[in-house]
Amino acid sequence: MENGWGAMENGWGGPQLAVATPGTLVELAALLPAAGRFFVARLDATRMPDADHAFYEFSDALIFPGYFGWNWNALTDCLGDLHWLPADGYLIIIENAPRLLPGSAEDRHTLFRVLSRAVRSWSNPLTAPGGTALPFTVLLLCDQDEETEPLRQEIARAVRARR
Repeated sequence: MENGWGAMENGWGGPQLAVATPGTLVELAALLPAAGRFFVARLDATRMPDADHAFYEFSDALIFPGYFGWNWNALTDCLGDLHWLPADGYLIIIENAPRLLPGSAEDRHTLFRVLSRAVRSWSNPLTAPGGTALPFTVLLLCDQDEETEPLRQEIARAVRARR
């Protein structure tokens, strides 16, 4: 399911992975809590040519603890915890999203599934850390409008492939 700015909705009503261009009008209320503290991380997909660089960029932007294991399971675990970054909501912005992990469609799809899983986990009070659902949004920015729909379709295929 999509809302007006290209976000796939999760079962709890919040955006799952949003795809937009920098000029797209995005409702902040759909991305961030109305009040409270929120953490915003900006990443650049051009700095993530492979999985190792992606792990580094996420670790750096989200200040992962020293025990981060530098693999997909460790990324899943850290995105599902974030106790070292207490906030009332989280927003991850990935600029140049169509250039994310260009060397491996498999890694790219794995990352989309990891991000989708984190969003679902944080939005569900039964699985969210501390038992409280919190906004956790990933905004994938494309340079041009014509890049958004193919990326949305790729994300949908990747997420559906492992359910």
